[in-house]
Amino acid sequence: MAKCVRCRQRKAKRRCPALAGDLCPLCCGQHRNRDIPCPADCPYGAVPTPDREQDIFQDERLVWLTYTIERTLRALAENSPAFADQQAVQALEYAQAKLLRSRQVLILPGEIVQRPSEAGEAVFLSVEKCRYERRIILPGSQAAYSQEEKGKVLEHILQAARSQASDSSNGRSFLDGLLARHRRAEEMSRA
Repeated sequence: MAKCVRCRQRKAKRRCPALAGDLCPLCCGQHRNRDIPCPADCPYGAVPTPDREQDIFQDERLVWLTYTIERTLRALAENSPAFADQQAVQALEYAQAKLLRSRQVLILPGEIVQRPSEAGEAVFLSVEKCRYERRIILPGSQAAYSQEEKGKVLEHILQAARSQASDSSNGRSFLDGLLARHRRAEEMSRA
């Protein structure tokens, strides 16, 4: 098998139409839609479509995980007026990268490890500790989320944050929208 065109260390298992070469799954996951301009027809890097969003909103377990992650971002934004969209995107990227690394069995030499991020760690811990319990419908034990579900929800929120984030370093378009949405939901639940 050929070597990855990005890291030149691991076996390439995915064809990358943007680079016209093959990537290892790790480089694909770490660089897609960030350093690599993924085309819409790429099965690995496509931006979530309405169908994919509908998958999340049709599953109450994934809605709960989404809310849990957003609640963490909300707390960070409320506790620090300086916490802006760019920091939210970086925190989500950090959590996503750490989730990808947690799937690995081996740590490979030359692998880039991100510096710890306080906001990123908070997001990652909210993902890792989140449990879903169906008290209303059926009594039952708490269910943990699969790595795939965690990755799917993180990617969904990250894409929304990137598309809504303000270009300025201190902009809060995404976070202000998130705060307003959560406040409306709280008002509706009180009514």
